[in-house]
Amino acid sequence: MRPGDRNTSWTHPGAGGHHRLMCPAHGPSGETSAAGRITSVLDAFRDDREAMTVSELARRASLPKTTTHRLTAELIRCGLLERADGELRLGLKLFELGQLVPQQRGLRDAARPVMADLREATRHSVNLGILEGSDVVYVDILAGPDSPRLPTRVGGRWPAHATAIGKAILAFSGADVVQAVLDAGLARVSERTITSPELLRQELDRVRESGLAYDSEESRPGLVCVASPVHGPGGLVAGALSVSGWSARMKPDRAGPAVRTAALTISRALGAPAVG
Repeated sequence: MRPGDRNTSWTHPGAGGHHRLMCPAHGPSGETSAAGRITSVLDAFRDDREAMTVSELARRASLPKTTTHRLTAELIRCGLLERADGELRLGLKLFELGQLVPQQRGLRDAARPVMADLREATRHSVNLGILEGSDVVYVDILAGPDSPRLPTRVGGRWPAHATAIGKAILAFSGADVVQAVLDAGLARVSERTITSPELLRQELDRVRESGLAYDSEESRPGLVCVASPVHGPGGLVAGALSVSGWSARMKPDRAGPAVRTAALTISRALGAPAVG
C-alpha cells in the first residue's frame, strides 16, 4: 500500500512496520462502532481508484462482506455512494458536503485566484494543503501543463515531513505539533526523505528563517517543490502554498520568491497581520 492510500492504517516499505491509525471500525475496547464501520467504507476510497466492487471494498475496509453489502446499500440510499457499471463509487452528496467544510472553503476560496496567477506565471503545478495530524491534506491542486503528477490528489494526504507544504506548516506550528509528527515516526517514502528527527528540526529552523520550504525529491523521485506558509487571523498558520515540477525543468530557488509573495497575498486575504 502506498502512503497516500490511507484507510484505517498504512505501512510503507522501510517504515519498520509503523502504522498510522485513522478511524478504525473498532474502538479502543474492541467494541464495534457503526460510525466507525461507515467511515472505514468511505475511507477505502482514499486511493486513486474511483470505483470498486463490494468484495474489494470489504477487503480494503477490513469488514465482513455481508456487513459491507448492508452498509453500502444504506449509503447508496442516502446518496453517499453510487453504483456505476456494477461497481461502487463515492456519491455526489459527499462532494456537496465537502464544499461546506469551513476551513477548506475559506482557505480555498481565498487562494484560488492567486493560485491561478501563480500557475500562469510559473507554468508549474500549484498546490494548497493543510496539516491534519502528521499528514498534509491537499485542499486544492492546479496542475501545470508540463508538471509531474503529484503522488496524491485533492482530498488525499501525504506524510508532512516528506513534503514542502508539510515542512512549511510545521516550521510555523507549535512545538507540540512538531513533536507529534516526530512521535508518529518519519517514514521513508523516497530515497531522499528526511527520516532523522534532528535533521528535520534543522530543516524547520531554515524554513522559519527564510519563509520557504523545499522538497528535493523527498516525496517522489524526479519531483521538486517549494512552499511557503499561509497565515490566518492572529498570525496562526492556516496551511501552505507550493509550486511543484520536474527536477530537470524547475528551479525551486527561482520560483521561491513568487511562491512567497503569493502565500503572503493569500494570508492578507484571510486577515493575517502584515509581515515586517
